[in-house]
Amino acid sequence: MSARIVVLASGSGTLLQALIDAVAVRRLDAEIVAVGSDAPGAMALARSEQAGIPAFVEAPSDHADRSAWSAAMTERVTGFAPDWVVSVGFMRILGPDFVDAFPGRIVNTHPALLPSFPGAHAVRDALAHGVRVTGCTIHLVDHGVDTGPILAQRAVDVLPGEDEAALHERIKDVERPLLVETLARLIGENA
Repeated sequence: MSARIVVLASGSGTLLQALIDAVAVRRLDAEIVAVGSDAPGAMALARSEQAGIPAFVEAPSDHADRSAWSAAMTERVTGFAPDWVVSVGFMRILGPDFVDAFPGRIVNTHPALLPSFPGAHAVRDALAHGVRVTGCTIHLVDHGVDTGPILAQRAVDVLPGEDEAALHERIKDVERPLLVETLARLIGENA
């Protein structure tokens, strides 16, 4: 039986598209049952619509506070009965109630080699620090910020004079197949 996945995304959805494509060609034994976002205009929502995947938005501004938003997001995702929740470019910290609802079943992508450069500006921070190698990490989400158990990593060399946008795109080129490989392994191990 295919694993049920809910994908959370805030942006362009290129990592989501990699998952959609992998499911379509059966590289991933899964069904993406929903795509959720915190951003009504996220391109990821258009990608989900184009693929015929149900989508929803839980905008933080529609809730009294962060705790109310987290409770609404938890309820929304729980309604899809996912085996896995996959956060791909989702730019919100998931609250403790959300993490506790899916223990050890929330996978996150991060554009740096954790534990280096956690947080929302990993690529910028790596460049500012002057590193010669950065990369991407796939990890489980816990109650910290980018502190959960690391599942997989892949290195990316920083090119001389490279700007943040170019480096981030090159990291995504490595991150997409790594995410698919990692999820395929997790689903296989938990089948």
